[in-house]
Amino acid sequence: MSGTELVVGVDGSAGALAAVRWAARVARERNLGIRLVRALPGLPAPFPRNDPGYEQLLEAATGESRALLAEARDAVSGVRVETVLRPEQPADALVAESADAAMVVLGTPGLRPLGRILLGSVTVALSAHARCPVAVVRPHAGEDEPPSEGPVVVGVDGSPASEEAIATAFEEASWRGAWLIAVHCRRDGWWDTGERAGQYGHELLAQRLAGWQEKYPDVPVDREVVAGRPAERLLDFADRAQLLVAGSRGRGGFSGLALGSTSQALMSYALCPVVVARPRAK
Repeated sequence: MSGTELVVGVDGSAGALAAVRWAARVARERNLGIRLVRALPGLPAPFPRNDPGYEQLLEAATGESRALLAEARDAVSGVRVETVLRPEQPADALVAESADAAMVVLGTPGLRPLGRILLGSVTVALSAHARCPVAVVRPHAGEDEPPSEGPVVVGVDGSPASEEAIATAFEEASWRGAWLIAVHCRRDGWWDTGERAGQYGHELLAQRLAGWQEKYPDVPVDREVVAGRPAERLLDFADRAQLLVAGSRGRGGFSGLALGSTSQALMSYALCPVVVARPRAK
């Protein structure tokens, strides 16, 4: 994990509090700092300015961050914490912060019926355009933190996006002392038999994982080749996981956003935190 800090997008919500708690645990384990980033589009720049309303905006934002830290004080104890105010829109601010971050952590804004996460535009934009991995943390009713036991799960389909996901998944599993479940989902058709498709899936997993298992000999790996839609089958494995790693197919500017449908489904329904792997800034 490159970078020395985790960036957490905060807005005073319950989702932000869950993100701070999760990030604090990760930061403490890996000796990283935390940057709480609050985007205030109405904030004059450059700072400081004596424009009317500036002090009120500044006080409201810093007061909000202090309240958030007070609620999460046990979680952030012993972790370096910095509060940063930025004058851009939230997505623009967090993409800029991601260039030097180890990871960007976001809380989810709410739940729809049947437990689906209500993904905000900032979450989707960051997952497609950040320059480091993005963690999406779901608030857990009645629990202080998401699960910290179980495997790390990653989907493997041979694409460049899944290569980024494999790298991130091995790194996360190594840090957590967890085993890794690498899942390849096949769809049998009239041109192929289940046996042939299954053989191809096992060969693909062997090829894609070989170098990474050599780099991370401490990570036990289970290889699973299953039939069905990737999102549905990965969610089955995620029910008992501490982390689910997904690839991203984002491209272009925000107006041309293209985040893979599987990644969006995983972020919307997974009970555990989801990390969307992104190419790191060069």
